Amino acid sequence: MHFKLIVAFVEDKTTDAVMDAARNAGATGATVITNARGEGLKQAKTFFGLSLETQRDVLLFLVEEHLSRLILETIGEVGEFDTAPGTGIAIQLDVEDAVGVTHQIKELTSVVEDIR
Repeated sequence: MHFKLIVAFVEDKTTDAVMDAARNAGATGATVITNARGEGLKQAKTFFGLSLETQRDVLLFLVEEHLSRLILETIGEVGEFDTAPGTGIAIQLDVEDAVGVTHQIKELTSVVEDIR
């Protein structure tokens, strides 16, 4: 079984909704890293000229490769990444190998066989 790592950078107010949507799309869990900062094309400024930063969370999903595209697209829709600038981004990376996922493989085997 092969895995992909989905990394999502989301506004902290949408973390729970994105996590729930990813789980409903087939993700078996995630790691959340809080208190991340980010900056887009244009740096947001307040009326005093100070930089305006919103808190971000980084979500890490290790998912089965056949489920990864659906999960990625679902995260993008729920997080409204393409709707407004600065709402977040998500990427997927190939995972060469992973340990500690035996219990997930047992759960995912029947799901993936139904998809193929």
